[in-house]
This record gives sequence, C-alpha cells and structure tokens, in this order.
Amino acid sequence: MKKSDISLKRVAISKSNARAVIVSAIAAFITVFCLVAADNLLGVRSYQSKILSADQAADNRLKLDVVAENDIVNSYKQFVQQNPTILGSSISNNNNVDYNNATIILDALPSQYDFPALTTTIQNLLQKGGFNISSIGGTDQSSTVSSKPTSNPQPVSIPFSFSITNASYSSVQQLFSTMQESIRPMQIDNITMSGSDSNMSITVSAHTYFQPGKKFTIGTETITK
Repeated sequence: MKKSDISLKRVAISKSNARAVIVSAIAAFITVFCLVAADNLLGVRSYQSKILSADQAADNRLKLDVVAENDIVNSYKQFVQQNPTILGSSISNNNNVDYNNATIILDALPSQYDFPALTTTIQNLLQKGGFNISSIGGTDQSSTVSSKPTSNPQPVSIPFSFSITNASYSSVQQLFSTMQESIRPMQIDNITMSGSDSNMSITVSAHTYFQPGKKFTIGTETITK
C-alpha cells in the first residue's frame, strides 16, 4: 500500500473521530441543558403551587372574616341598643351624648391617659357623697405614659390619692360605698386615719386603669421557592 493511501485513511479516521467527539459533546450539552431546564420548570411549578395554595387559603380566610364581621356588627348593635343598660339604667341623651352600654364600657376603661379628668371624676364623686375634700393628689404622667394604640394593649395603672377631713368612723364605710359608685374600677391600696372619732382625717391611696386602643394591622407573607 502506498504511503499516500495510508495518509488518506488516517485523515479520514481523524475526521470521523472529530465528528464523533463533536456529536458527543453536542449530545451531552443538550442532555445537561434539558436536565437543568427540567429542574427549573419543576421549581417554578412547585413555587406556583405554593402561591395558589396560599391564595386559596387567604380567600377562604377572607370569606370567614366577612361572616365574622357581620356577626360582630349585629352583636354590637344589640349590645348598644340594650335598654336598660348593663348598669340597670335607661338609655338617655344628655348634652348630645348617648349613654348606652358602649359609652359605659369606654368610661370604665378609657383608651386615653387623662389624669386631670380622673381628678375631676374623684372630686365629683366625693362631693356627691358629702365628704369634705382636703386634697386630691397624684402625678400627671402624660409626658411619659403613651396612649398610642398597640397590637396587644394591656391595662395601665394610674395611681392617685385624696384626703378628706371632718369625718367619723362611720364615714369609712360610707367612703367605700361612694367609691363603688364610680363607673371606673378603683382599687384602694392604703387608708390612713388620724384624729378623733368626730373629727377625723382620712387619706386614701388608690389606683385605677386605662387601656390604649388596639392597633389592627394587615400582615404580609413571603412565599419562598
């Protein structure tokens, strides 16, 4: 065999091997590409499935909330229109203010810290009971106590004190009855008495409460792949 024929065969074999390598490389690339694309498609499908599931859950929750809202509105109307009120009094209107169950609850546990209003309430209460007021004390903490609505409001204590004079031993029992007439819950912490039976001075330390309003927020949910 001539050397030229051998050379031609070697060239042909080299070309064939080169084509085989190229075809194999292309096939491998296509295979890898298909596998990566399939994995991405499965991930997208799973992510979309999570989104659809969360969307359906939110829609179901919204429908339940609408039903609950209607129930709350109806219950509130019945509560406000109840006559007599929870205190046994009739619904009345005084100076364009409706005195119903809702007003009573807000007066009992106001949502704003207002120390001057509290002292006025105590003064009116003691005067109505016929007591001789010597002083009404306490610290106005409006600069440090926040009345801003929160997501989880809790009652906040408001300490106060007052003194009465020209009282007697029987005045102590009458004082308790008078304090119970307040719409606001008042807890007596300490009572100090001095003087004689007919001319006694009584100093009371107590506290009441207010509770900031509840802050309603709409949350967000992040769905990850």
